[in-house]
Amino acid sequence: MPAIVLVGAQWGDEGKGKATDLIGGQVDYVVKFNGGNNAGHTVVIDGETYALHLLPSGILTPSVTPVIGNGVVIDLAVLFEELDGLEARGVDTSKLVVSANAHLIPSYNRTLDKVTERFLGKRRIGTTGRGIGPTYADKMSRVGLRVQDLFDEKILRQKVEGALEQKNQLLVKVYNRRAADVDEVTDELLGYADRLRPMVTDTALLLDQALTDGKVVIMEAGQATLLDVDHGTYPFVTSSNATAGGASTGSGIPPTRIDGVIAVLKAYTTRVGEGPFPTELFGDDGDRLRKAGGEFGTTTGRPRRCGWLDTVIGRYATRINGTTDLVVTKLDVLTGYDPVPVCVAYEIDGVRHDEMPMTQTEFHHAVPVFEYFEGWDDDISGARTLADLPPAARRYLEAVEDLCKAPISAVGVGPGREQIVAVRDLVR
Repeated sequence: MPAIVLVGAQWGDEGKGKATDLIGGQVDYVVKFNGGNNAGHTVVIDGETYALHLLPSGILTPSVTPVIGNGVVIDLAVLFEELDGLEARGVDTSKLVVSANAHLIPSYNRTLDKVTERFLGKRRIGTTGRGIGPTYADKMSRVGLRVQDLFDEKILRQKVEGALEQKNQLLVKVYNRRAADVDEVTDELLGYADRLRPMVTDTALLLDQALTDGKVVIMEAGQATLLDVDHGTYPFVTSSNATAGGASTGSGIPPTRIDGVIAVLKAYTTRVGEGPFPTELFGDDGDRLRKAGGEFGTTTGRPRRCGWLDTVIGRYATRINGTTDLVVTKLDVLTGYDPVPVCVAYEIDGVRHDEMPMTQTEFHHAVPVFEYFEGWDDDISGARTLADLPPAARRYLEAVEDLCKAPISAVGVGPGREQIVAVRDLVR
């Protein structure tokens, strides 16, 4: 049975949680393979809204085993706060499993994340201040703390001491902050060990066995293609690989066992934080789109920057991820716009670019080249087939499919889990 990767095709917030929920009844395992609680999924079920930050969105489907993979960085306080919140609402979270190799976010990295952003001033990246970047840096510098370290107090204390030899120099001498205490950090982390222990396993082995047994596994990315640390709009990116390639390293499932890649594309474009955004709308136009789409961050509450659909980015996401299926979300938000602009290329210093520019400098100077499509005024929230959509909406989707060079398999027409136009089965 298939292993399928689910990624965002833009700068995040495309509705990946809804896409996962859409196929949840056909799926046995949902794996979060990158990121931490710097990303948020909003899922609406029977009028109830669930905001998830660290947990895989599959945790809301009773038949699914949710997995936090080795590529994730975990803030244990956030993990248990989310679990407690779901359990208080009647959600069964007992099936959650966590990789022993996932890295932990210690308190000193949250502090460093926040003070570093303030120190950068105008050159800030726009992080959430959750400690994700410093924790991934520790991982690459081989001074990180892993889940399995919680179960050996001696090793944990040694690793904290080693990390703080450098971190405290930065905190005290560069940022004028109080030094972190080894005992405080260690004791805080150890306080979660007993509750976490039953959830921890060799998730790569678990998933290998699941696929061998014919189970369906979805690998769910946090963030999105343009935020990938290698393939995104660097340096205004996240600190992990949010593209399909990251699914293998972040889960332990080899690429030869991956059968498809679903890319989720919002019918317009948003981004949070700093960085270039060629189709961004400002003033009343941006406010109108933001209000219509409810574009405020799930994790931070920050208003998202909003703009028209950018199919240069869409084509790039198709190419980088090897997209086999597009899921277009929030088509209903475009109701009432006429015409509907779509960016089909960029102009840079008088030269047309149909593909993503090679350099950061070029992308900063990209001016969108628009094509304009007829809009529609019909309420499409009740549509369940393509035939239910007005002709103008269907033509818009046909153009998106052609411009992004990947087939559309589903279309979101409202916030509810049932508000979807299914074109073809996503699990094949």
